[in-house]
Amino acid sequence: MYRFSRSIYRELSPFVQENGVTPVEARRHLLDASEETMRRLACDRKYFARPARSLFTEVRAHFPISEQLHACQVINMYVGLAIEHLEQLPDDAVGLDGVPRQCRASTRKGTPCQREPLPSRDYCPSHKHLEEDDQVLEAQLLEHEQTGVGAAA
Repeated sequence: MYRFSRSIYRELSPFVQENGVTPVEARRHLLDASEETMRRLACDRKYFARPARSLFTEVRAHFPISEQLHACQVINMYVGLAIEHLEQLPDDAVGLDGVPRQCRASTRKGTPCQREPLPSRDYCPSHKHLEEDDQVLEAQLLEHEQTGVGAAA
């Protein structure tokens, strides 16, 4: 996954400008933000809405106005490629970092559930009702956005 963040860095680092920090610090922030975005995309893709937008918002201050469109296009391209790559990978019981997947739920005592989630799911059989609640909530939010109910006038 880091090949995508490194590609973003290689294409955009020549355009980084001095903006209150040294160019070295600005480039370091660009690389760190890109790597963090790719790490989060790999580990928590389902709960990471608009990763390209988040990354661009974080690093846009390091680019002059004339280069912000280019930066946005580069970020969108490589984040899109990373998402395509992740979708092609098999959904195994082991995450990309080699750690076995765990249920996202918590026990009554507040500790993380230690059970393995169902295939292509985030929750174990005991907590699968939580995922169904998430899906219902997502459907309601999507319906709300489409109808425009409650939109500011």
